[in-house]
Amino acid sequence: ETHTLCLKNSRKLFAISRKRSTQKKISTSSQKNSFFVSVSVSLPAKLTMGTSHSREGADLSDSDDYHSETEDRDDEEEEEEEYEDVHYDAVERQETPQTTSSNRTIDEIDTKLKSLKLKYGDASAQGSGERRVKLYLHLGGNSPKAKWIVSEKSAPYAFVKSGGGGEDDEDEGGSSSGGGKNNSFWILRVGAKVRARVSTEMQLKMFADQRRVDFVDSGVWALRFSADEEFRRFVNEYHDCLFENVYGLKATEENKVKVYGKEFIGWAKPETADDSMWEDEEGGEKFTPLRANQDLMEEFEEAANGGVHSLTLGALDNSFLVNDLGVQVYRNNQKGIHGKGICVSFDDRNSGSRLAKSTPKKGMLMRAETNMMLMSPMKDGNPHSTGIKQLDIETGKIVTEWKFEKDGTEITMRDITNDNKGSQLDPSESTFLGLDDNRLCQWDMRDKSGIVQNIGKANDSPVLQWSEGHQFSRGTNFQCFASTGDGSIVVGSLDGKIRLYSRRSLRQAKTAFPGLGSPITHVDVTYDGKWVLGTTDTYLILICTLFTDKDGKTKTGFGGRMGNKIPAPRLLKLMPLDSHSAGGNNKFHGGHFSWVTENGRQERHIVATVGKFSVIWDFQQVKNSGHHCYKNQQGLKSCYCYKIVLKDESIVESRFMHDNYAVSNSPEAPLVVATPMKVSSISLSGSKQQRSRG
Repeated sequence: ETHTLCLKNSRKLFAISRKRSTQKKISTSSQKNSFFVSVSVSLPAKLTMGTSHSREGADLSDSDDYHSETEDRDDEEEEEEEYEDVHYDAVERQETPQTTSSNRTIDEIDTKLKSLKLKYGDASAQGSGERRVKLYLHLGGNSPKAKWIVSEKSAPYAFVKSGGGGEDDEDEGGSSSGGGKNNSFWILRVGAKVRARVSTEMQLKMFADQRRVDFVDSGVWALRFSADEEFRRFVNEYHDCLFENVYGLKATEENKVKVYGKEFIGWAKPETADDSMWEDEEGGEKFTPLRANQDLMEEFEEAANGGVHSLTLGALDNSFLVNDLGVQVYRNNQKGIHGKGICVSFDDRNSGSRLAKSTPKKGMLMRAETNMMLMSPMKDGNPHSTGIKQLDIETGKIVTEWKFEKDGTEITMRDITNDNKGSQLDPSESTFLGLDDNRLCQWDMRDKSGIVQNIGKANDSPVLQWSEGHQFSRGTNFQCFASTGDGSIVVGSLDGKIRLYSRRSLRQAKTAFPGLGSPITHVDVTYDGKWVLGTTDTYLILICTLFTDKDGKTKTGFGGRMGNKIPAPRLLKLMPLDSHSAGGNNKFHGGHFSWVTENGRQERHIVATVGKFSVIWDFQQVKNSGHHCYKNQQGLKSCYCYKIVLKDESIVESRFMHDNYAVSNSPEAPLVVATPMKVSSISLSGSKQQRSRG
């Protein structure tokens, strides 16, 4: 793969051809009114992003600062002024590298050029001890004309402690002071243009081979360091400042043990973590992966009658959209879902209870997908509910409105889910799971005698039986949960912790992962329970639950405590440019594995939503420790290889259909993408070119 960068100037033509080897050659020639730098780099294949034309990963050449030693000295002052306007055009691919004709190397020229003040500035600044870096700004977004420009050739930078009032303190130089006092926090200050709070919202991405980092701060920026040592120092200081900003503690070994625990120290020091379980699982079920050059195809798109709140997919004949009008019914097929023209209206009921007066925000299928439980928040902005409505899909009627009670006292629930991954297909299913801030339980629609309760009078809602569970006395701040194929439960919390519960006991977690400080807003788990996916605002976290017990048996963290050989998690992130394009107010939500309900079947992809993007990762690729994304990384392994489906309005939810609907020539079942006004079905078969917009 070859990349070429073109620069405009007024006097010379420089052709620099470089491959990733120890040999570097340069040739020069004259050409009036133009200046080009051509850089050819052999890079590994990279998964194409569905909507991204970004060249942010291309090498940032310093060639814009180079002058021929044969250049007339009379022109030096004029040329120095022109450097301020030099910019990097978008990288264009070439079939073959540029040829070279000179025997002088880039290093030889660089040695001579280091003596020129026009590149390195005032010598007095060099000796001042102030750390400097070359600052770039990306312009043009994902358009074909996107380019990097040099914002500052030699910008001072520092990590600075800021007080609660927002003013910079005198304290500089990484984690040199204590944390958590007076609401102070670390910021990164670069020249006069960048002042970014150190956080995951920066979406900082490192390119160690280029001594470079990219990040977001009201734009997309890049820093290019002059030496490897300076680059590594910056990265270490960034991680220390991030730890202190998140936990309010200095990034000492003692504090890292305090935050993560001895068993999870690999989360703080990934280089010491045991990754053998990731390696062992790479040889799982064989399937056709989503190829890098494989396009996504929108099979069809339909109006959704507006106000879509949630998407509920069925594994059998039908799927459903819950919107302001009611429940829209769609028919499943191997190309996606297609509207049947049927809508179950919420006004079609004979109940005057308060449960009937609010619009449901979530639907859950039960009893072989003939019934749907509809959950309504008590008020906007508050996810808690005091009950649920039971919709009979075959008759289109709300048949029962249930109340949540424990020991005669009305309580609330923030979320509900099925007992296990496949229980919605069970025609006799009468129980389901419930979650509140400090409660985890199972609800039973039968009375204490085991008989399914009948609908009562109009204003007399039957009471769900608290079958089992636990009400925690201290604040657990549960946010979301999901179940495995055997009914084990994973719960995500506001403090970033992820807990694993055995189906046999909901009182105490078998394993509690410490998290990375960001609230978990959604969780999913594979059918076999080996992998857990947590969604945060700025990244997804993938956790391997496998461990080897004292008898040498491989188990999951749902069935026992994992000991001290716990694999470090992996992160799924957006490139800084894509994160910026998604919008500062847009956050990741609803990360899901593809959907299987059968032992021996393996989930193939991961999908999440951010703004107008549906982002798809190849699950097998993320698990592969040899994946090129992970080379030269410091800290937790982060995968940046994905495809994007772009829509023209914010996406409500993206989900893969059940594995039953995966056709033979496709690596996955269709992806269904719901926006407030439309629903689209996306095929991964690659038989046609993807539309750039829905």
